[in-house]
Amino acid sequence: MAKTDKMTKSINASEVAREWHLLDAKDKTFGRLITQIATLLRGKHKPSFTPNVDCGDFVVVVNATKVAFSGMKLQDKEYFTHSGYFGSTKSKTLQEMLEKSPQKLYYLAVRGMLPKTKLGRAMIKKLKVYAGEEHPHTAQIAKSSSKNTNKTSKDK
Repeated sequence: MAKTDKMTKSINASEVAREWHLLDAKDKTFGRLITQIATLLRGKHKPSFTPNVDCGDFVVVVNATKVAFSGMKLQDKEYFTHSGYFGSTKSKTLQEMLEKSPQKLYYLAVRGMLPKTKLGRAMIKKLKVYAGEEHPHTAQIAKSSSKNTNKTSKDK
């Protein structure tokens, strides 16, 4: 019959190799950046992607406030919050969210693209957003990039 060599292998949570990705949001379109972040967090860029396992990587976003929006979204788009009590609906424009809490803006946008389960909540914890250039993850990113350079030098 058919050989078992051609079967797709599902990986376990213990077999996942995580990397760190640094994304600079300066002058990038917000929606396209968010889809790239969601893909990396979910692990769909890997050939060993398994839907029921958190096989995504860590993502660090810098210059979060310098992202680009098209049209009049900064003034027109609104985010609503409601505590559950009567008359407690509050709204903020996209520009206010971007200035006051860019982390929350990115988390809300990415969360909508991830699974709505425990798995999705575990994936969103691997997202780190910073308004400026500085971030405390330089050691992890340097270690991850050195691994990548070693892999490419062995392949040559």
